[in-house]
Amino acid sequence: MVAGNAPDCSLAIIGAGVVGCALAAALVERGPVGDGEILLLEAAAREGTGVSARNSGVVHAGLYYEPGSRKARSCVEGNARLWSWVAAHGVAHRRTGKLVVAAGPQEQRREEEAALEALLANALRCGAAIEPVSLDRARELEPALPATVAAALWSPNSGIVDAHGLVRSLLVAAQDRGVVFVPSSPVSRIDTAARGFVLHTDRGPILAERIVNAAGLHATTLAAQLGLSHRLYPARGDYFRLRRAAPWQRLIYPVKLPGSPSLGIHLTLELDGRARLGPDLEWLLEDRREDYSPESGEAKHGVFLEAARRLLGPLEAEDLVYDGCGIRPKIVGPGEKAGDFEMVESPAGAWHLLGIESPGLTAGMALGHELTGRLTVG
Repeated sequence: MVAGNAPDCSLAIIGAGVVGCALAAALVERGPVGDGEILLLEAAAREGTGVSARNSGVVHAGLYYEPGSRKARSCVEGNARLWSWVAAHGVAHRRTGKLVVAAGPQEQRREEEAALEALLANALRCGAAIEPVSLDRARELEPALPATVAAALWSPNSGIVDAHGLVRSLLVAAQDRGVVFVPSSPVSRIDTAARGFVLHTDRGPILAERIVNAAGLHATTLAAQLGLSHRLYPARGDYFRLRRAAPWQRLIYPVKLPGSPSLGIHLTLELDGRARLGPDLEWLLEDRREDYSPESGEAKHGVFLEAARRLLGPLEAEDLVYDGCGIRPKIVGPGEKAGDFEMVESPAGAWHLLGIESPGLTAGMALGHELTGRLTVG
């Protein structure tokens, strides 16, 4: 393809994860587009197999983020949009709610209770629904809470969703109104051209008037080709599954202490009733951004067992079995203040979505609508 040719499409979206598919669906909400006007490119053979598929499937309420940040705004808005969408489109989900608990050792109790108070204040400033509950009320909500729990907050709008079902429903909605899905089309390079951008793919070059880079772990690499410099800090999170029947009905999280780099190993549920623990946080070198090998995760069994016993009570070593990992595309590294989602246009006509880690699954629809407001199709 040469720069003087007519564009193949008005807009090319790179990446068919939850954000790319949510954007595609939002762009056509007001009506269908012409054939080929919007292309949705995906490196894999199907949608939603990257970052969107390797997470807890948790619908977050927006408790933890800096008030006024894009993470906070998009999580709270995305939570409402997601629950409405999955109910309307038959996507499997459970609005379990979440308990955030102080359950550490006695010498840590005062620090944990102060952290709960700070989290409550932060969540309220973000506009998230949250309330302190008595221990009696906490045990009504979750009878299986261990005796070590000393205090708790209740987040009623948290829950779980079939992540792939959500992504699939967004893609189908977009396709029904004219968006063309192009799987097995990794973008290896982006060049500027007189009439837009040339995307080099395994299917050949594509000339797009405008592009949106929603490529997850590869978004920073593509952005750098257009002069936007952000370093990727891949953050691996491993999971263990509980072998035994899970008595829990709610998500259970330990309270995050000041200075902790992550939310801590927590209990999440699956739609079939099984329970998982995780994720933890392990920083990777950039060239290991897709290192899903199980060996390093399996070696963490003892760490996970200790964390699980603190949170859930007595467990045997054989109760936990390794259950895979995900890798989050962070753009802020170890020891730094938590980063925000970034939505950057550089150069004109090229939008980049960077650092879309947790709570990206929840925030995806809000991010899609925000970017739709910045784009004019056709």
